[in-house]
Amino acid sequence: MAKYLLIDGYNMAFRAFYAVKDLTRSDGFPTNALYGWVRSMWKVLDDQKPDFVTVFFDLGGARDKLALLPEYKANRGETPEDFEKQMPTIKRLTRAMGFGLIEEDGVESDDLLAAYATRLVAAKPDAFVQIVSADKDFAQSVTERIHLLLPPPTANPRLGWRELDPSGVEGKFGLPPEQIVDYLSLIGDTSDNIAGVPGCGPKTAVKWLLEYGSIDGVLANASEIKPPRFRELLPELEERLKINRQIIRFDLTHGDEEMDTGSLAFDELCSILEEMEMKTHVAEAKKRYAQAELF
Repeated sequence: MAKYLLIDGYNMAFRAFYAVKDLTRSDGFPTNALYGWVRSMWKVLDDQKPDFVTVFFDLGGARDKLALLPEYKANRGETPEDFEKQMPTIKRLTRAMGFGLIEEDGVESDDLLAAYATRLVAAKPDAFVQIVSADKDFAQSVTERIHLLLPPPTANPRLGWRELDPSGVEGKFGLPPEQIVDYLSLIGDTSDNIAGVPGCGPKTAVKWLLEYGSIDGVLANASEIKPPRFRELLPELEERLKINRQIIRFDLTHGDEEMDTGSLAFDELCSILEEMEMKTHVAEAKKRYAQAELF
């Protein structure tokens, strides 16, 4: 079985940026995200031993989602300047390390990644996909052949990497993957500026969905829902919940072209690492790819 590692690029790059502090080149150019990116990519390669790796990045914009909800992600602050400075080099490193790279203007990388993962397992009976991301939205994509690989939580790194299959999703959220969209629609997502049902937390949402199956079932039984304070509120929020579902559910129609799986560019990789004065990484790259001509 061929193993494909599909990586949520910005999610992992931000983690690398915040994991390492105050690291710069001799001229002051920031290199903390670059350092963390290479280390984390090598770590996941060593642990998972994939056959192919592709990284998905955002180019900016989410046309369809913004049309539905203009305030989508409007609560997010400016991206740190030091992070932005390092992104072009992270992408250069990504390609040089032998990974594919996919991005599309106006389309969120989450939708692209989910679309490719879904089509990949449908087209290739021998394909197994691991999605690398801390984004809970990807729980909706989990199947027996698409798993979610969660990096160690920032607040508890000792927990380590965790792989969620369908039963793992149910263990974490209390619901199977096919109910995750409705679950997130009910509770909302403050990080994306998506308002859910006021006062409805994870436990309440799980209770409702286990009893009524879906948001449609919850709305159909609003007159007897518990706690009673939601009985008048839920029908008033029907349109909001409809929009939430459309935004949270991945659009699987994007990215029809063949998936880029990349190829190692050893000399380029060493050149970039030397340019960034990452001497220990240069030494490790030479050790890792001592027979680079075989790649």
